[in-house]
Amino acid sequence: MADAIRLTYEISPEDFTRAGEASSDVKNKLKRLGMPPDAIRKVSIAMYEGEINMVIHARGGKITVEITPEQILMVLADQGPGIPDIEQAMQAGWSTAPDEVRSLGFGAGMGLPNMKKYTDEMKIDTVLGVGTTITMVVKI
Repeated sequence: MADAIRLTYEISPEDFTRAGEASSDVKNKLKRLGMPPDAIRKVSIAMYEGEINMVIHARGGKITVEITPEQILMVLADQGPGIPDIEQAMQAGWSTAPDEVRSLGFGAGMGLPNMKKYTDEMKIDTVLGVGTTITMVVKI
């Protein structure tokens, strides 16, 4: 793999039937590339959590993944409402998901904490009323 591989996914808002397709596709591509299983597991979990958050909270968005021999970079960008209190949102179990989303088994408040737990680097840029960009790195 001489050059970086770039993948882009459009995430549909409130489409729980397709939620997880992007992270599943990346997982399969990483397997085919022969990436280490631990890195694949971390990327799959972190990206899935982010993808679900985009579906629930952010009116969808775009995920860009860049794969190199050294790392997997994931950039999740949306035009959602933004995150009013990042520190609070990072607390396990804290969620703003509506009851109908929780009834589907989502919105347990583990998205951002799991994204941080399963990545080597994570940065959140958010502007209220404009959107959020989360950049995550898993090193190989």
